[in-house]
Amino acid sequence: MTVGKRPGLSEATRGRLLFGGDYNPEQWPEETWHEDVRLMKAAGVNSVTLGVFSWSTLEPEPGARQFGWLDTLMDLMHDSGIGVVLATPTSSPPPWMGRLHPDTLPVTEDGRTEWWGGRQHFSHSSATYRRYAAAITEDLAARYGGHPALTMWHINNEYCTFDYGDEAATAFRRWLREKYGTLDALNEAWGTAFWSQGYDTWDGILPPRLPHYMRNPGQVLDFRRFTSDMLLECYTAERDIVRRHTPHLPVTSNFMPLWFGQDAWRWAEEEDVVSVDLYPDPRDPLGAQNGALVQDMTRSQARGPWMLMEQAAGPVNWRGVNHPKPRGLNRLWSLQAVARGADAVCYFQWRQSRQGAEKFHSGMVSHAGEEGRTYQEVKRLGADLERIAPEVTGRHLTADVAVLHDWHSWWAGAQDGRLSGQVEYPDVLRAWHRALWQAHLTTDFAHPEHHLTSYPLVVLPQLYALTDAAIDNLLAYVRQGGTLVCGFQTGVADQDDRVRPGGMDARLRELFGIRTLHEWWPLDAGETVACEGFRGTLWSEELEGDGTAEETVPYKGGELDGLPAVLRKGRAWYVSTLPEPEALRGLLASIAGGVGVRPVLDNLPEQVEAVRRGEVLFVLNHGREPVTVEVPGTHRDLLTGTDVTDRVTLGRYEVAVLRP
Repeated sequence: MTVGKRPGLSEATRGRLLFGGDYNPEQWPEETWHEDVRLMKAAGVNSVTLGVFSWSTLEPEPGARQFGWLDTLMDLMHDSGIGVVLATPTSSPPPWMGRLHPDTLPVTEDGRTEWWGGRQHFSHSSATYRRYAAAITEDLAARYGGHPALTMWHINNEYCTFDYGDEAATAFRRWLREKYGTLDALNEAWGTAFWSQGYDTWDGILPPRLPHYMRNPGQVLDFRRFTSDMLLECYTAERDIVRRHTPHLPVTSNFMPLWFGQDAWRWAEEEDVVSVDLYPDPRDPLGAQNGALVQDMTRSQARGPWMLMEQAAGPVNWRGVNHPKPRGLNRLWSLQAVARGADAVCYFQWRQSRQGAEKFHSGMVSHAGEEGRTYQEVKRLGADLERIAPEVTGRHLTADVAVLHDWHSWWAGAQDGRLSGQVEYPDVLRAWHRALWQAHLTTDFAHPEHHLTSYPLVVLPQLYALTDAAIDNLLAYVRQGGTLVCGFQTGVADQDDRVRPGGMDARLRELFGIRTLHEWWPLDAGETVACEGFRGTLWSEELEGDGTAEETVPYKGGELDGLPAVLRKGRAWYVSTLPEPEALRGLLASIAGGVGVRPVLDNLPEQVEAVRRGEVLFVLNHGREPVTVEVPGTHRDLLTGTDVTDRVTLGRYEVAVLRP
């Protein structure tokens, strides 16, 4: 590692694909630990995460330390050739903390205290919680920083706590003072002249607790920003402690996929390794596409290889009905993650628990034990990953399409007083990504202020609020030769959720050839609007062109008859509705083809995904029927060790990993 360079995932992988998962040996007698190691080695497990939910075991009473069991586990893992991702246990404080220090417990928007007995029951703003978290982190880092089993640090787990209590209120006011400086600036940003909400003292400002009627959307937007920042402060405080002891080892904390409460673009900048937990529903016909979306987003946040920190080997336990994964699906989705940039494939958890809230959540070793199908499939996957690791670890993907996404815009648009509760931003984002995925186009994700000129095509499904910098960036991208396709209700507001004159930023209206946006016309559930050649869903807009658009697709019939549903001016497209899936796929595929963006393989069957990572081509059959895929030339299938020429046949849920 070069002096001054932050460590990355490669320091932990060391040329391998990491394979393993959360291991919770404190739930089991010590004789089980040796049986676990035997099964891990047989399955090719080379990494386990220890200590995620171990705080009460490590610190059974304030200030006490019980490290003996963890000493034994660390030594056992090292002796067995298995690396350890050591977690700080701070996501689940011991019961004594809430009992002795009720100030550490979070408070809901309607004033209820969230008590111990579950997990994530901590106030991110509590000085007491932060002090205890720092102390246990310091002692863990001091004790195990030099242990040869240690490969990486995992801070907390799935940061997701909101807090509306008094200590959070004090921290919120401090955060607002730093942001705005003066009450006049805050009142202007929040539009407090509306409904007589003007503040004359900082002490009068509270989190957006439950009001009689709708909340101030500017206040809510800032509280969401504040919450992400407070959680990030908790992460960086613990990160800095372990980094001081082990500057050569990477640090991570696991994201939840597309989670509302965390600006993952900003968080990713603070992580050495970007990791995510991913649990698609086995019964969801779009499960593979949802997985691809999360994988593309995580890879883009990491700007390269990333870590699949958690997935399920079988059923989960939080859905209304928790279905197991059919034979082969776990392997398929795991290899899909590797195809899209993962250098680590891990699970929650190693051994399925016999007690507690997640005893019906699957493990790599299920209740069926060693002979069970789940473990047998895990063994096969471990062997697969070992075979392909030399050809894929550390390799990057190249995508020609960027999908723009921004948490702040999502937060701003998700307000009580919006025009349609039918329009949920994640659904719109998924629909556009799905259209590209089904067109067999690999995508990156990007922030609207990122450098975009390396992408021939940029799609913006919906960004209600855009900063001036983001708008200028989009204009520059098109001026420099890029093609932009933009979805409805974009550029409506600025960063303070202040509606821009005209209902859409004037620069964007000029870019797309729109003179006037007269009205937004949201659609009812199940309602569609006819357009020339397709039907639109969710939304429509009453637009008047300025005469400069070179191509338009009109609405047909109804109040918007003859008005443009889609406009193209030069290389800028505006789509004022959400076309039905086939139509959106056809539109985006046509635009992509026009700028030279093509799938990595032609003539792919409907359910087949093809992704090139480095020199290796992954071909994945997401269908239940066998398919034959045309793959020109001769390739070696790294999974089977056989050569294939011009075509490969895949059974249900089968994968080929092809090297030229």
